[in-house]
Amino acid sequence: WQSPPGGPMVSVIKPYDGKPATVGNGVMVALAASSQEQVNALHRKALDLGGKDEGPVGLRGGTFYAGYFRDLDGNKLCVFHMG
Repeated sequence: WQSPPGGPMVSVIKPYDGKPATVGNGVMVALAASSQEQVNALHRKALDLGGKDEGPVGLRGGTFYAGYFRDLDGNKLCVFHMG
């Protein structure tokens, strides 16, 4: 099954760092943005509010533009734009 473009997605993969999956490692929420500028703004705001950078904003794998951060509770989030 594949969702339509722009539709919801679920992905199950091994944690990037190769360590065992736990609540703080291997679990991430990804938020779709409407533009690269919105990705930049949301990532910067998260860091300004005390979030921890988990991967700077930038192009990854063709058209996937994203930035990663942890919120104040340690949850990992990604904000991204495709295209």
